[in-house]
Amino acid sequence: MANYAKINIGNEGRMELHDKLALTGAEVSVNQLPAGAGVPFVHAHKANEEIYGVLAGEGTAVIDGEAIPLTAGDWLRVAPAAKRQFSASAHSGITYVCIQVRENSLEAFTAGDAIMC
Repeated sequence: MANYAKINIGNEGRMELHDKLALTGAEVSVNQLPAGAGVPFVHAHKANEEIYGVLAGEGTAVIDGEAIPLTAGDWLRVAPAAKRQFSASAHSGITYVCIQVRENSLEAFTAGDAIMC
């Protein structure tokens, strides 16, 4: 078995990568909302923080009732208990990635987790 997995997600509106890439430590989704559209629910999490990265377009994240404008290049970390909802602006769609991981689970990162081969 190869030490990697590769897929192409095309232009789907939402794609969760957990099963498709056999992820073992995170959930990653790629999301596209057309202009004026929004996620139809507010949600929070029990234990997982979410990291959102805006790849294209613009929109708004409402976090615990606070509207936060988002544009391409923005990154946002949201604590598990925070209530969140996302929408595209009225005149532009938005494409963003969401990375979901257990809060406080990172033990080493970047060079601290690297092994020189």
